[in-house]
Amino acid sequence: MRHFGHIAAAAKDGLFFQEPCVFDADSPRTLLSAALGATLYSPATRPRLADDIVKLAGRGVVSMVLCLEDSIEDCEVAGAEENLVRQFADLDARGADLPLLFIRVREPEQITDLVRRLGTSVRLLSGFVFPKFTRERGVPFLEALTKAEACAGRQLFAMPVLESPELLHLETRRDALQGIAETVGAHRDRILALRLGVTDFCSAYGLRRAPDMTAYDVGIVADVIADVINVLGRADGTGFTVTGPVWEYFPRQERMFKPQLRRSPFQENRADELRTALIAHDLDGLLREIELDRANGLLGKTCIHPSHVAPVHALSVVSHEQFSDAQDILRPESNGGGVLRSAYTNKMNEVKPHRAWAERTLLRAEVFGVAREDIGFVDLLTACLAE
Repeated sequence: MRHFGHIAAAAKDGLFFQEPCVFDADSPRTLLSAALGATLYSPATRPRLADDIVKLAGRGVVSMVLCLEDSIEDCEVAGAEENLVRQFADLDARGADLPLLFIRVREPEQITDLVRRLGTSVRLLSGFVFPKFTRERGVPFLEALTKAEACAGRQLFAMPVLESPELLHLETRRDALQGIAETVGAHRDRILALRLGVTDFCSAYGLRRAPDMTAYDVGIVADVIADVINVLGRADGTGFTVTGPVWEYFPRQERMFKPQLRRSPFQENRADELRTALIAHDLDGLLREIELDRANGLLGKTCIHPSHVAPVHALSVVSHEQFSDAQDILRPESNGGGVLRSAYTNKMNEVKPHRAWAERTLLRAEVFGVAREDIGFVDLLTACLAE
């Protein structure tokens, strides 16, 4: 699979200076963690789940989580597990191109049980999502994953969700973060990414952000995100990929604030209708949050609606200017440090302080591609939505 693989070759030629790479479930962990992109969640109870997965893969979705936890009622769990086993068998028989598939479980015992019940179709499974992850809760999940790998005969990744009250409350946050860091650090090869459960953070205080506000506008949530990145997202080799919080809106809501999308980028591309459509579906708030995710060190995003996928992926493409700066910073002749003037003559590239940023940028460029010099987000999003 590859990002933007659903776009016609001729259209891609006009968009990309460097096209996204091909990857699969057996690609290196570092590459896969960057390639997750917009991870689409779906309740495991959907009766035509196999059809949905194949259809969504054809529309550019490259990672999905099939949920047995908060998205379904307690009384539905047993039926949802049976449905997953049937749907995986259906997918296995089709032999179609599929996204990376993960199952979000409730308890550790479900991991080994599901792997056993999936039989040979377990080859389609990339791993599991662990809810409300802490040191105490996390260790049993990771131990169960180790047993499941032995049963499956292949590697299975873990994606812990950071959403517990201990992480949110100020008096327990430091110890909770330290415990999580030690736990995931001891299982580094199995941890694909850490996911933020911002809905649970808000729930602890009876909050819910409006569609014209981002997670970063909610002070208590922004504080937690900053601390998670501080401890778990470092660029010194100890950190992990941390994904952006879920955007939970898709129908139009009554607006209190002005739209957050400037007219000029859309007018330049004669795409006023696209701007209007994005605002009508409250996606201008999503776009702003994606940009803030990146500015705060997050990569990828949890999504609950297919309409969110294209904006996340379009904003993940590396611009030609960013690519040029990153390449200059990482040239062998720059190893000694110093300051370089950007080839775009609009900024300073300081080699040593900007090295980690450059390395991350080139990894993102590998999986999402590099736009041509005259191509912007509007062009990319328009091409995605046209397919």
